[in-house]
Amino acid sequence: MPRDSSVNRRSFLKAAGGAAAAATLAGCAADPDETTSGSDGGTGDGGSNATDGGDGSDGGSGGNVLTYARGNDSGTLDPQNTTSGEDVKVTNQMYDQLIMFKPGETSLRKGLATDWSLDGTTTTLTLREGVTFHNGEEFTAADVVATYNRFVNPDYEHYPGDEYTSAYGPFTLGNWIDEVTTDGDYKVTMQMTQKYAPFLRNLAMFAASILSKKAIEEKGTDLKSDPVGTGPFQFENWDTSNQRIRLSANGDYWGDAPKVDEVVFTAVAQNSTRAQTLDSGGADIIDGIGAQASKVVSNSSNAELVEQAGINVGYMAFNMAKVEEFRDKKVRQAISYAIDTKAIVENIYKGIAEQASQPIPSNVMGYNDDLSPYGRNLDKAQSLLEEAGYGDGFSFELATFKNPRTYNPSPIQAAQTVKSNLQEIGIEVSINQQSFNPFLDYTSAGKHDACFLGWMTDNADPDNFFYALLHPGVSTDDVPDGQDYVGFDTEGFNTLNVAAWANTDYMTLVEDAQTTYDEATRKQKYNQAAQLAHDEAPWVFIDHAKELRGVANGVEGFTLAPISGPFLNLVSLN
Repeated sequence: MPRDSSVNRRSFLKAAGGAAAAATLAGCAADPDETTSGSDGGTGDGGSNATDGGDGSDGGSGGNVLTYARGNDSGTLDPQNTTSGEDVKVTNQMYDQLIMFKPGETSLRKGLATDWSLDGTTTTLTLREGVTFHNGEEFTAADVVATYNRFVNPDYEHYPGDEYTSAYGPFTLGNWIDEVTTDGDYKVTMQMTQKYAPFLRNLAMFAASILSKKAIEEKGTDLKSDPVGTGPFQFENWDTSNQRIRLSANGDYWGDAPKVDEVVFTAVAQNSTRAQTLDSGGADIIDGIGAQASKVVSNSSNAELVEQAGINVGYMAFNMAKVEEFRDKKVRQAISYAIDTKAIVENIYKGIAEQASQPIPSNVMGYNDDLSPYGRNLDKAQSLLEEAGYGDGFSFELATFKNPRTYNPSPIQAAQTVKSNLQEIGIEVSINQQSFNPFLDYTSAGKHDACFLGWMTDNADPDNFFYALLHPGVSTDDVPDGQDYVGFDTEGFNTLNVAAWANTDYMTLVEDAQTTYDEATRKQKYNQAAQLAHDEAPWVFIDHAKELRGVANGVEGFTLAPISGPFLNLVSLN
């Protein structure tokens, strides 16, 4: 078989150590009334300006322009430059993947590939013909190779640098691919380093979006503000001062053509204000809905609240690499017993979430039904602290964020609850509240003591939680003897693991689970990994939240999607 181009494993693996843009799809939220000002731009303008266009000129129910209001502006429009769910909402409208998720489901469908197979360590794909990028270039196998080179190969001429490419590169593609070859314009073979069960699902993740080879070569890092994809909508402009991104319908789209002429993403920092904007006709769809905002939407005669079980987790991570006290399991357990996660979920999140006991929610394969959330027990917490030698307490900083996220709609109130709870056992907490993008930089650099974070799955596979969030990304041989953490400066470190946890028993379990295609065996491994994570407590497990959207009455065809999406090309306005 003639091979037009190739990428070798060594080049891919070099990328694993340098991803600096990690964080999570974890988010930020304000308290239920969202009294914080501004979104990540820090100007406070997002809320007031985002309702512009309620007359139909910029969105709302007027004209054929769909307005999607959210709590935060984007930080980048390059899918290889982000770990943020806010960015992904927009890039998913402009980019496609080789394999894609069915709207509202976790099953796979054809994307830029029309056929594929996974046989042992070999994945073969037949590409869709007749697809064009927004720059007019035809989509071919060369674009696939260029996309992967640009993401994970530092030797590639157009590699944008370790500080630019996100942490998704290694754990999505780079760690698993030995060689990519092409046979003509429409055949691609990916030779893998090992059996890797989630691989086809990884190809459907936003981070595996296919870029234009020509755009890569001509635009470089300018793709973060001038994106070029094959998706149903194409980029028009980004008004950063008003936190508004405008997309137009791609009339040449290969799939379901958009039913609206334009989509406008706009930021409204406060949940309640966003809900009122929906009610008044200034937006068509909103997300980031807290308990109070959900009441506004539910009581609206102009909109409805759409909800379903999410595939996510919210947590407080202990940075073991920085804080000596957190290196003792008894301290981590003590804090888990002291924090009233039940009160946070029931009294602050008010019915839009359930308590968590482990890294994955119950609708993901491998969930351990035998585990229960840590119940509040101050006597137990105090006893554990004394056993660890910290009976008189200590102090630490809790880093959190401002704007709403699905799994933590009220982080400031939650942080205040943590502070109050831990005071009762002599631990002093200072709260460091930051805007979203600076917060992600802060935590990915390991500057936090502890932090609120969370995760909305990219592919609905347990590996996307167990490995992506709690595996350090290095070999068990790289973990010092007698230590269950590594430093953020460790070569190859996965900066999504903001706890810096490196439990070798856990690492072995999730690595073994990756290499088997037998679901029963994988389930058993993840059950054991969940038990370990629960007992070792690298996080305070807080919640799994519902997915909530506010949808105007004039919107038809909207499908709430727990992964991928939003599928705005399916939406029409009447």
